[in-house]
Amino acid sequence: MTDESSGEPSDEEVVEAASDAAEGVVLSRYKQSAVTDLDVTVRFEDGVLEVDVYLNAPEEPDPEDVVQEAIEAAEAAVDELFEDA
Repeated sequence: MTDESSGEPSDEEVVEAASDAAEGVVLSRYKQSAVTDLDVTVRFEDGVLEVDVYLNAPEEPDPEDVVQEAIEAAEAAVDELFEDA
């Protein structure tokens, strides 16, 4: 649901797009059964996006690299959402 007054995506849409993108990256790198713990927290307030990803998974691929990719994918998804608005 877009914000009718501005034509921009709602905060809820932004959070959902970012979360889906981050989770998608993680689950594309590991089998779901191999991921011991995954927590994606997304906040979007006053036009500021914050994405935190906690991942407990096998050492290959490097979880830190996957977390960074997930954060970048979340940011890109939000950028695309606003470009399409």
